[in-house]
Amino acid sequence: MISVSKALHVINSQALILREEEVSLNDALGAVLSKDVFSAINMPPFRQSAMDGYALKWSEERGYQLTYESQAGNANSYTLKNKEAVRIFTGALVPDEADTVVMQEHVEQTGKELSIQKMPSKYANIRETGEQIQAGDIALKKGAVLNAAAIGFLTCLGVQNVSVYRRPKVGILVTGNELQSVGSPLRTGSIYESNSTMLKAALHESGITEEIEILRVSDDLESTKACIKNLLEKTDLLLISGGISVGDYDFVKEALTANQVDELFYKVNQKPGKPLWFGRKGSTCVFALPGNPASVLTCFYVYVYPLIQKWKGYQNSSLERIFAKCTSKLQNKTGKTIFLKAALSQKGEATPLQGQSSAMMHTYALSNALICVPEEKESIEVGEEVECIKLTP
Repeated sequence: MISVSKALHVINSQALILREEEVSLNDALGAVLSKDVFSAINMPPFRQSAMDGYALKWSEERGYQLTYESQAGNANSYTLKNKEAVRIFTGALVPDEADTVVMQEHVEQTGKELSIQKMPSKYANIRETGEQIQAGDIALKKGAVLNAAAIGFLTCLGVQNVSVYRRPKVGILVTGNELQSVGSPLRTGSIYESNSTMLKAALHESGITEEIEILRVSDDLESTKACIKNLLEKTDLLLISGGISVGDYDFVKEALTANQVDELFYKVNQKPGKPLWFGRKGSTCVFALPGNPASVLTCFYVYVYPLIQKWKGYQNSSLERIFAKCTSKLQNKTGKTIFLKAALSQKGEATPLQGQSSAMMHTYALSNALICVPEEKESIEVGEEVECIKLTP
């Protein structure tokens, strides 16, 4: 059995093959650029007005003659003379001779006669060609995360497709004869299978919305071996739910060994989720997770999520960890690292919630953080700072 920190080190030290793919910007939200993106155009591509007003040649004069109107999208050129002004709107083409735009609130108009009430400084309110970026410049560098703003920026440069790190293909294998699919009355001795649905949702939170294959297997060795073999051939990441403990019907560990998956660690000094197994075969990483839902989800957030983000090209791959003041006294006589479902307030306070059992998901549904109590820490006093993992990716 190893410590939480050692388990995280083992996972983080894995050399992953970061595969690239070209995708449409429409499908690139949350992806990480695998190549620099260069701008093919100047932005702005022409001299633009930064506001509604009047374009003119700056002078000490206050009287101007209105001669023309320039709307956004109008490509007609116009030659501007001294003491002439053009009515102009935000984003519209500024005449070559104009060097200043006076905002409309500072101009009085009588017919074609303009009186400048407040002349701005010369060159005011004009966006020069290439002011934001020039053709040939790097728009976004390799490693940039494509958030909504980045996608909007690249779109305005005319970019349609980008090269990104491919999200890993994920397989989920669920074990347990007692599990029953939702949709029919619950049989005596059975429970509804929820881990696959929960893991799929957690993967979606992680940016994995496609390439997820889910299989169910009965509790027997040969079937388990066959399903694992099948998924190992098709996935980058395999998540197995249940069957990794030491019961008479827990066959996952034996089936993994039979499929020549190298064990990198088994059992972590933590609660919940002690019987966590991690290994690798070729380029495929495997997590054999406990069966209890809260244990499964905790192990996903602490261990699986960072590996997925690393696969996607993220530099900072773990969920955000912060320190907050604990609102309750906590005891830890287990000698293990414990993860407690908690409510993290905007005031920087962390409140442990009732119902910490590894089988209880109601409390998890109400929590937005996990309090981490280190294995060497026997107690936490009220008001003492504790490390928390924020559960919002």
